[in-house]
Amino acid sequence: MMIPSLASSWHYILPLLLAIIFSFPATNATNTATLRFREAPQFYNSPNCPSIHYDHGFPNSDVNAVHVAMTLDAAYLRGSMAAILSVLQHSSCPENIDFHFIASASADANHLKLTIAQSFPYLRFQVYRFDDTTVAGLISTSIRAALDCPLNYARNYLANLLPTSVRKVVYLDSDLVLVDDIAKLAATPLGDRAVLAAPEYCNANFSFYFTPTFWSSPSLSLTFAGRNACYFNTGVMVIDLDKWRAEDCTTKIVEWMELQKRMRIYELGSLPPFLLVFAGNIAPVDHRWNQHGLGGDNFRGLCRDLHPGPVSLLHWSGKGKPWARLDANRPCPLDALWAPYDLLQTPYIFNERKQLKDQ
Repeated sequence: MMIPSLASSWHYILPLLLAIIFSFPATNATNTATLRFREAPQFYNSPNCPSIHYDHGFPNSDVNAVHVAMTLDAAYLRGSMAAILSVLQHSSCPENIDFHFIASASADANHLKLTIAQSFPYLRFQVYRFDDTTVAGLISTSIRAALDCPLNYARNYLANLLPTSVRKVVYLDSDLVLVDDIAKLAATPLGDRAVLAAPEYCNANFSFYFTPTFWSSPSLSLTFAGRNACYFNTGVMVIDLDKWRAEDCTTKIVEWMELQKRMRIYELGSLPPFLLVFAGNIAPVDHRWNQHGLGGDNFRGLCRDLHPGPVSLLHWSGKGKPWARLDANRPCPLDALWAPYDLLQTPYIFNERKQLKDQ
């Protein structure tokens, strides 16, 4: 009986290799250093884009620049790369976007910076280090361990981490993609009073986010008196950093976190302090800019559908992340909308192919 060569039977072997490789999640922090990403195409401004002047280098205070802030860590790096690509791909003026990445001081910031630079060699960005010990003593355990990561709280300190020349910023989580021009979101008017803007969801059960201890204390529950407070998701926000600094909002958030350590007034990680400080006093944003919850609930990660209405931003908040479900060959239907932005490449597959062909 003739035994086929490895080269001739490659079309039988490759599917097996792919099945083995993709049966392991690619998001584990222990193997993220081995991930490799493709270089993204370069995107150019349309002819009607305003010019940006960099008299004092990056970052700058030019009103025509769009500043985007994101956290950057090993476990969510694949999601961050997809988010960056989606922002650039759908922007009319991609060369006018400045990225600000916040990385844990304990992380290999040089590796993260190099990864971004290799895939986006034309990107204008800076990486800022966030000291985990700043919030380590303030974090209370929540319903999902991932919510307790110190870097989740870095958004509380953006006004301190970013230079004062950055006066307004769009904050984005790493588990989302844009399908619209981010300049539209950045142009959200905040008015004279609002510090931040975000889509509000007033049909959500607002009381759910706080414990009976909170609601049974008049001195605490009166915090929302006269505010028409509604839930909003902190994964997509437009923040006026000048107002934030003037009102010292970081200190206000920290004070609520300190009280939480003593009394347990909420359960959901970094979100409730934002609600306590800002809910009822934020500028509205159309829901199309945060179609959130696509990661499912925080316990089972079940598939969810889009909310009714148009879509400008898809957000896989919740337990399930699209890259993990795709790798496990258990995707939700909407994960197919994330996949085109995935820059991951797996050079070890091609190395295996070469080794097999050489045998």
